[in-house]
Amino acid sequence: MLSTVTSQTPSLPAHDNPTVVRLFEAAADAFADKGFHGTTTRDIASRAGLSPAGVYVHFASKEDLLFQLSRVGHVAARDALAAAADEAASPTDALQEVISEFARWHAEQHQVARIVQYEFRHLSPEHQREVLTLRREIDAVVERIIAEGVASGEFDVDDTRSTALAALSLVVDVARWYHPGIKRTTPESIANSYGALALRLVGARRD
Repeated sequence: MLSTVTSQTPSLPAHDNPTVVRLFEAAADAFADKGFHGTTTRDIASRAGLSPAGVYVHFASKEDLLFQLSRVGHVAARDALAAAADEAASPTDALQEVISEFARWHAEQHQVARIVQYEFRHLSPEHQREVLTLRREIDAVVERIIAEGVASGEFDVDDTRSTALAALSLVVDVARWYHPGIKRTTPESIANSYGALALRLVGARRD
């Protein structure tokens, strides 16, 4: 089950068009270096080996590129987490696997994750609403696992929604603080720690 999330959660959002993938990669690098407002379409195009006009073949604007990067990234995360939850043997296994592997991804791909999670405010209201809908669907995956764990007696939780949001908020924050130079902190150790933390959060115990 652990491999389910790892194999289905890409380093960057997947796409059928390799030029779009190059633009996603270039935009992620540029936004990380300069921030959304400091990045120009020319910056993105240059990093992708295209002319500025080449960006507009695929995206209406810099904001549209950020939106598509965020949208495809959230869809990939939602589908990967849902698949892992469905294949787990129990709610305890599901919660540990989903949270640990989501945390690992936020560490391994911290640059992309930081953009997807924290550049949200630069999206238009319409695009923000669409991304928020996807975020609620991700929340619902974890909330469902916790509700099933309460029903089976594996978890002791009074408010499944608040607990799910707390667990996911911890994971998302990894992208804010993690960088590879932190001593004795690796994506693997983060995955293990956060998976165990999620189980403590719901009152579950491993025999």
